Amino acid sequence: MVTGESGYFACAANFLRGRKCIFCGSFRVLHTARGYVKCQHCGKSKSLAKLRREIEILKGFYQLQPAYRLAQDLGVDTKVTTRVYRRLREALFHVTELEGGKLKGEIELDEAYFGGRRKGKRGRGAAGKSIVFGLLEREGRVYTRVVTYLTAEELMRHIQAHTRKGSVYYTDAFRGYQSLRRYGKHHIIHHQRAFVGRGRNHINGIEGFWSYAKHVLYHYRGVSRYHFPMYLKEIEYRFNHRRENLFKRFLKLYFGYVSP
Repeated sequence: MVTGESGYFACAANFLRGRKCIFCGSFRVLHTARGYVKCQHCGKSKSLAKLRREIEILKGFYQLQPAYRLAQDLGVDTKVTTRVYRRLREALFHVTELEGGKLKGEIELDEAYFGGRRKGKRGRGAAGKSIVFGLLEREGRVYTRVVTYLTAEELMRHIQAHTRKGSVYYTDAFRGYQSLRRYGKHHIIHHQRAFVGRGRNHINGIEGFWSYAKHVLYHYRGVSRYHFPMYLKEIEYRFNHRRENLFKRFLKLYFGYVSP
């Protein structure tokens, strides 16, 4: 088994050499006089120089390098790296919404606040921040959604849409979750009490995800409110596929290549 970061990138070796089609995975490829790789199976072609550049940019994306810094390292215009990053994030946004059915079993629910440069009130009611509602299936996936208001109706709408009725829910004491007991078994964690988090009565999983998300966002040194949902879904995708070769998945999403 190949380990380490170089092992993650090994899946691109034949693409970089022009021996394999990036679109269908066929080895029946030809090199043209114009420097293109043309596939005899699917009929598609692509400049080998452009292909190599885009794969290098996807490596930078995998490594959480900001687009402007990667552009400097590769000696290309920032617009080039930004365009590749944006295209992949748009694909990740749609894929995370389409992936896998509803969460089930033991589910942790919580909200987090992102953004805002000014110091001041933190937590619920903090001004100038994006509100994110999160649902985490223990030992499984997470689902996130940027919300405008934290109302019981808004929260229950997302809970019913993305979890199975009869699941076991863990939340803090926020009153917006009061009606949750009608949908499944509801455990409330009172953070102000002693011995919080003993046994299974905790929301450490979703709180750990918030820490992970903020760590990833730190690499980008600030994200606009407009683009924040796409960055959030990228982080969600990274978390949900954390046990897989993310770089290989990014290649598939960006180029449409389906690994055999």
